[in-house]
Amino acid sequence: MLLPPEVFTLSSIVWKELIMTITKFKEILQDSQKPGWTRLSLSQAENFSVGYFSGLEVHPSASHHHDYEQLTIVLLGHLKVTGGDGTECRLSQGDCAYFAPHEEHHIEHSGEESAVRIDVFAPARSCDSWMTP
Repeated sequence: MLLPPEVFTLSSIVWKELIMTITKFKEILQDSQKPGWTRLSLSQAENFSVGYFSGLEVHPSASHHHDYEQLTIVLLGHLKVTGGDGTECRLSQGDCAYFAPHEEHHIEHSGEESAVRIDVFAPARSCDSWMTP
């Protein structure tokens, strides 16, 4: 895709903000494998962060809440999400769940089949806790 002509008239500082960042999945995966479950930070931007989660092992998250929005997108398999009010929903490939800031929730993977999900957080959150066993 070509940039519109007016982009070329912007200052060099703005121009640098338009440059994309590439994350090579295979390069991240080499250093971040966990037995039975993989958790990776795909992107850490100023306004959002993206996490990748995959695995076959049973993986229930503890009920929790946080200061940011979360969008969970199921790419493969099934997950059960539970809201703070006890509402449960089984998500399948392509389904999404949105959690508002401070909304109590948890996500479960039964371990019956592989599951892959992407989590988008806004504003960005630190992914350090994902990377520690």
